[in-house]
Amino acid sequence: MIYWELFKEFFHIGLFSYGGGYGTLPFLYHIAENKGWYTVEQLTNMIAVSSVTPGPVGINVATYAGFVTSGLLGSLIATTAVILPSFFMILIIYRLLDKFRTNPYVRSVIYMLKPTSCGLLAAVGIEMFIENINLLGMLLLVGLFVAGMTEKRSPMFYLGVSAFAGIVAGFFHLID
Repeated sequence: MIYWELFKEFFHIGLFSYGGGYGTLPFLYHIAENKGWYTVEQLTNMIAVSSVTPGPVGINVATYAGFVTSGLLGSLIATTAVILPSFFMILIIYRLLDKFRTNPYVRSVIYMLKPTSCGLLAAVGIEMFIENINLLGMLLLVGLFVAGMTEKRSPMFYLGVSAFAGIVAGFFHLID
């Protein structure tokens, strides 16, 4: 029964999320809140790990969430379910692409979906930030913001600093 529920939820995510892997966050947060398969803290860890591992973030998170929920088989089911809608849509869109490429209605729908996705991502990001707020995270956020405004650096610098701060914060979290 859990496998069917897992398939339905992740198929739903694959079908209705828009905006890349981070577009799945509102759906994943909904699962954490309503299904209880994983906690919001586990979701935060899933996102962090999925962001630094190779591959699309949405698929990585689905794989991780499926594994946390129901082991290896759950991982395979969630990954397959999140990929299937895109696979079928690409097959259909491929056939219709040339016909509707310049259609003003199609272009306007895509144009309107972009800010909607940004709003959903911002809402989930703020919610997760509020639930997981800590002093070290706030200091890191302010420090990176100030550093980004005063001197232009490589994104790898910010990724490295954030990874180091996450390791330190995790270490101090274990001590508590």
